[in-house]
Amino acid sequence: MKKILLIPQIEILNANALSSPYTIGFPAMTAWLGATHALERQLREMDYPNLRFKSMAVVCHHINLQTYKGAGDYVHSIIGTGNPLDKTGKRPSFIEEARCHLTVSLIMECEGLGFIDEDEFTDATVQLLRGKMKLAGGDILKTAQAKLQEIDDEAEHKALMRSLMPGHCLIERRDLMQQAMATGQDAIDALLDYLKVTHRSHVDEQEKITWHSERKEKGWIVPIATGFHGISELGQAKNQRDPETPHRFAESIITLGEFIMPYRVTDLDQMLWHYHTDLNTNLYLCQQNKQVNLSST
Repeated sequence: MKKILLIPQIEILNANALSSPYTIGFPAMTAWLGATHALERQLREMDYPNLRFKSMAVVCHHINLQTYKGAGDYVHSIIGTGNPLDKTGKRPSFIEEARCHLTVSLIMECEGLGFIDEDEFTDATVQLLRGKMKLAGGDILKTAQAKLQEIDDEAEHKALMRSLMPGHCLIERRDLMQQAMATGQDAIDALLDYLKVTHRSHVDEQEKITWHSERKEKGWIVPIATGFHGISELGQAKNQRDPETPHRFAESIITLGEFIMPYRVTDLDQMLWHYHTDLNTNLYLCQQNKQVNLSST
């Protein structure tokens, strides 16, 4: 049995769409798990000191990536913001930011709540979200009422999945990378091989040409950022934010993910993500409770 907190239909404005140093799109899983951790800390400071969010899932119902591609353009351009004029009447310089507006539902697996007034808990959660909190760097415009639910059998699981439709949940497809790299490809070639679209032509007996476009794997496959790899030893850095915590330089870890509709999820652990740290290899990861291979489905 799992006890979950469902926060449905959160509308977010100007979320960070620069999910890694070289990918733009859906916000990184580190952003969603970071927001979950921030919410947990604020709730623990209130009347829920033993609360722990073990894992979480994100379901996207709508996304509007702020990019533009004109007629005849080869690439998309980032839509900038109209910043106020400075004292001289000129437009100030600014760094272009990849932004998106989106609507998501969050599922958080809870531990340590004990006997509480569930209405008070969900009200406190919504008030925190509607206050000064941000999600993936974006402003929360509104959200539906949060719910505490227990998922104990197949009927309750299916009811939860139905409530998340229509939408797409993000799952990890590290298995595709592993399969490709087992054949000798390096990581970047394996990643690009699954993202590229191949166009082929066919000439029939009447010399009529038809074109076909396909990708290596069926499904909505995307690159996703799932954590960081430490590239320096632990130590102190000049002007670091927290002087008490050792510092380490790190680089983003990119792998493949897939957006699937919730009705394809047969086990809640297939969509839940949690933190995982491997200090032997300096890895700080967001990974799923149970990885599922969808290649044969």
